[in-house]
Amino acid sequence: MNNRIKMNSRFSMKYLIPLLVFFLSFSGVKSQNLNESREGKISYITTQNVYVKFQSTENMAKGDTLFILREGIPVPVLSVQEISSISCVCTPISSLKLSVADRVLSRQKALSPLKTEIKAIASEVSPMVLTPDSISTTKEKTRTRTQLITGNVSIASYLNFSNAASNSQRMRYSFSINAQNIGNSKLSAEAYINFVHKIGEWSEVQDDIFNGLKIYSLALNYEFNKHHKIWFGRRINPRISNAGAVDGLQYEMKSGSFTLGVIAGTRPDYKNYSFNPNLLQFGGYLGHDLVTKKGNMQTTVAFIQQMNNGFTDRRFAYLQHSNALLTNLYFFGSVEVGLYQKVMNPVDTIQKDTTYKTSSSPTLSNLYLSLRYRPIRQLSLSISYSALQNIIYYETFPKNIIERMLEVATVQGFMFQITYQPAKYLSIGVNTGYRDSKQDPKPTKNLYGYVTYSRVPGINVSATISATILETSYISGRIFGIGLFRDLVPAKLSAGLDYKYVSYKFLSGETTLVQNTADINLNWRIFKKLSCSLYLEGTFDKNSIFNRVYINITQRF
Repeated sequence: MNNRIKMNSRFSMKYLIPLLVFFLSFSGVKSQNLNESREGKISYITTQNVYVKFQSTENMAKGDTLFILREGIPVPVLSVQEISSISCVCTPISSLKLSVADRVLSRQKALSPLKTEIKAIASEVSPMVLTPDSISTTKEKTRTRTQLITGNVSIASYLNFSNAASNSQRMRYSFSINAQNIGNSKLSAEAYINFVHKIGEWSEVQDDIFNGLKIYSLALNYEFNKHHKIWFGRRINPRISNAGAVDGLQYEMKSGSFTLGVIAGTRPDYKNYSFNPNLLQFGGYLGHDLVTKKGNMQTTVAFIQQMNNGFTDRRFAYLQHSNALLTNLYFFGSVEVGLYQKVMNPVDTIQKDTTYKTSSSPTLSNLYLSLRYRPIRQLSLSISYSALQNIIYYETFPKNIIERMLEVATVQGFMFQITYQPAKYLSIGVNTGYRDSKQDPKPTKNLYGYVTYSRVPGINVSATISATILETSYISGRIFGIGLFRDLVPAKLSAGLDYKYVSYKFLSGETTLVQNTADINLNWRIFKKLSCSLYLEGTFDKNSIFNRVYINITQRF
């Protein structure tokens, strides 16, 4: 431990003067924990439960917490309720949105050996006694790099057919890879690419390949050492995700709990997401991470300049903060401030044209605040507030569109969520939202509630009943549903069945639309890394029938 402190002190003194006092000593404990964590993937999501698959659930127990990584920080999101040999049923303990195929971590296997190792060192070795051999061994372990390549290839088909509209079929081919330490080196790579086209409409792709090809990520990463790394290619930086993807260079330097980064490159084309050399962007960010036994805290502040043909298109500052240091209390907030505006001058009576003057006065463009509290294990409460204004790209948007967007008032919204588990297999949840804009005749309100019993006696299924009430300025709606889910063959085949009754009343014409919707979904794990999903949906109203069929085959590696 003293060896680590000495090494970090030397590093800090080396960079302390040129970086002022922003950086502190570095600790490698967190990265070791994450490298040793057991990884699983979300295989299915219901209104109340999340199903996660692992290669093995050995030594996992009911009540364990599963995490996802947010900018290198493990965030608790799931609590394990039921366990089989390779999968587990979980309940959410976070307001973060989860999706099928998201990676989650079980830190139980990583933390226990680490604590044991620390206790053994403390009991057997005096903290002041560190030999040169132990120093060299520590350095050697720190520099060890192991190749880890994960990813998937998938083919999906979306088929729509009805008696009231023409049929259509869309194909999607996806490729994703995350290759860390290629050949046990300092070089890593990541890619996420989709190709989409409609059957019978191939001409759109022939006219422009990027009408079908979407490259969301394609980048190389070189890690000089644990303090310095660089990316080249297209990548969304998780610390400044509001800036979108960057085509170019991203450099990051870490010291202790601080992270300093810069970006320089271009933005993807706003029409088809291709490469556009005219859309230059550059900026930087400073982040701070704090990991303690009580929880984690992370803060990032960034400044971004975006151009179009050499002219300022947008300039903004971004601040993001998450805090889980208080027991059972989690806070997340983000604020975005515009630092460049074009203000309309009075209309010239002679030229009869709108002119602008520029301003660097800060204006709030986006604010989001979220607070989640879990007073007891069975009860979770969360509330969020958002205030959003139109994001304007002054050189990209036409003048007439900019004028209309400048007149739109801020859209404000609230959301409250409560989940409660009064009994072992019984869960109750209520979500309610409110959104208001001065442009709307009246605010939008919605209320959603559900009751889930995860083990119905006799048939051993998870059953959920739900109800939704929706009120907007142009529609009033009621939706009632019931859903069933069951593992037909444990860890191999699962199925879900849902029915919804929908009633919409359009306020403008006082007309009513009633629909009945039924769907069935199957998830089949053919082999260890080969899976297939099938989704069938039918929507029936008084005059028409709409059907959708979705099938997906995924090969992981």
